[in-house]
Amino acid sequence: MPAQTLKLGIPKGSLEEATINLFAKSGWKFRQYHRNYFPDVNDPELQCSMCRAQEMSRYVESGTLDVGLTGRDWILENESDVVVVSDLVYSKVSNRPARWVLAVAGDAPYKRPEDLAGKKIATELSHFTEKYFADANIPVTVEFSWGATEAKVVEGLADAIVEVTETGTTIKAHGLRIIAELLVTNTQLIANKDAWNDPWKRKKIQQIDLLLQGALRAEKLVGLKMNVPQDKMDAVMQLLPSMTSPTVAHLYNTDWLSIEIVVEEGIVRDLIPQLTGIGAEAIIEYALNKVV
Repeated sequence: MPAQTLKLGIPKGSLEEATINLFAKSGWKFRQYHRNYFPDVNDPELQCSMCRAQEMSRYVESGTLDVGLTGRDWILENESDVVVVSDLVYSKVSNRPARWVLAVAGDAPYKRPEDLAGKKIATELSHFTEKYFADANIPVTVEFSWGATEAKVVEGLADAIVEVTETGTTIKAHGLRIIAELLVTNTQLIANKDAWNDPWKRKKIQQIDLLLQGALRAEKLVGLKMNVPQDKMDAVMQLLPSMTSPTVAHLYNTDWLSIEIVVEEGIVRDLIPQLTGIGAEAIIEYALNKVV
């Protein structure tokens, strides 16, 4: 056993698969067991636990966990006193920050939060919602929702809901209309304050953060390799965007050059035809695990 271990919390639920996949790209492989909340990991310096994102910040604040991943929304909801190490923008749907929105029935007369004065609002994010309306001096009744929140308005159990969404598709599918955005949230890597002040644990946390960020950065990028005639080099260079200057090497006993570069994945479908059009050959596109 190692001299020290870091207690890491992995969010169980909607972010579970995306989180485990992100760690895998970063170099940490988890082995999960049925009905077991303590997965094995290929790092003897880590001790892993699974818990709901809603509770993660409380466990990190108390020291039950040294570090964990959870949403900014649940840190605010629990008013947890933790160190926010970094933002990690990823999700199971769109890899963009999620929003907590105020929604009402599509045919309801409410247009603004102020119109809900004296009304009932259902949400899982109850403490934050109560504070939002109190700060705005709008008297409402906030009820905690255990799930199926979108249905509460349809069933007449609430006048409005506060619910999390990335695309708004589910809210629209229930015949609801968004009238305000209360909070933009994303996943954050958080640490217990005592753990952060421990030199060994801080170094380990920073290692995790560095590689997670590198894996996220790589998701939007690909590598390109190609062979180019020397007399076409200037034309090719004008086409190539890059994080840094491309790597260029002469091919043995020829007047051709080998070029290697990292580019955004979204431009490759347009870039490759342009490159072949000016003489590039043997173009290879490959995936990246991490860009640090």
